[in-house]
Amino acid sequence: MDVEVRVMHSDGPGPDGPSEDTVATRCAVRREQLGLTREDLARRAGMSVAYLGQLETFSGDFDPAALMRLAAALEMPYDDLVGGPRDAPPGRQGAAAHPLLAQLAEEECWRRLGTHGIGRVGLSAAGAAPVVVPVNFLVDGRSVVYRTEAGGTAAPAAGEQVAFEADHIDEHLSRGWSVLVTGTAEHITDTDTVELLATRPGARPWAGDERDLWVRIRPGEVTGRTIHTR
Repeated sequence: MDVEVRVMHSDGPGPDGPSEDTVATRCAVRREQLGLTREDLARRAGMSVAYLGQLETFSGDFDPAALMRLAAALEMPYDDLVGGPRDAPPGRQGAAAHPLLAQLAEEECWRRLGTHGIGRVGLSAAGAAPVVVPVNFLVDGRSVVYRTEAGGTAAPAAGEQVAFEADHIDEHLSRGWSVLVTGTAEHITDTDTVELLATRPGARPWAGDERDLWVRIRPGEVTGRTIHTR
């Protein structure tokens, strides 16, 4: 196993957070989440602080069983400690050397959204905390459409102001784009329209169940940005 050795000289990841995704930084971040000092963690794992330092940096020979004890003490899976979580969200790669941020024209925003996909709806009902939930969406003309459960988290009242966001990230090249649509929610009640939308690719929600409420977001503003490199 080729592992780059990095020694942590402080008890935590530093004031600006860890800059490298290594066993040492994963260990330090998890320790802070649990509110443990290095001495606390060593005691939990049944090892000396010095040996804990060796395990964190993968320096020297070590007993794999000790890493398993360390993972258990950190209350995390062994594979997540050694290699990082497999289901982690994108964006773990570092930023590109010369990133360029550019605005997208509205026509390009709709092109990027395509015909359907998965995005996020942001709602903020009166007196309630804002929420953001993922939804399967369709692009219908110049509007965004999705189906949800009546009375559910993603079900805005008719006329409510909502936001919708979709994006794409190229993890390897550290580039991507995002599109934000803000506007007004409508409930689609016309039977013919609902039947037509239901036959479209991507119309079936991943979450399953009936989800009989169709919501259309009439855009008031459509904006987008892209990050690429020189």
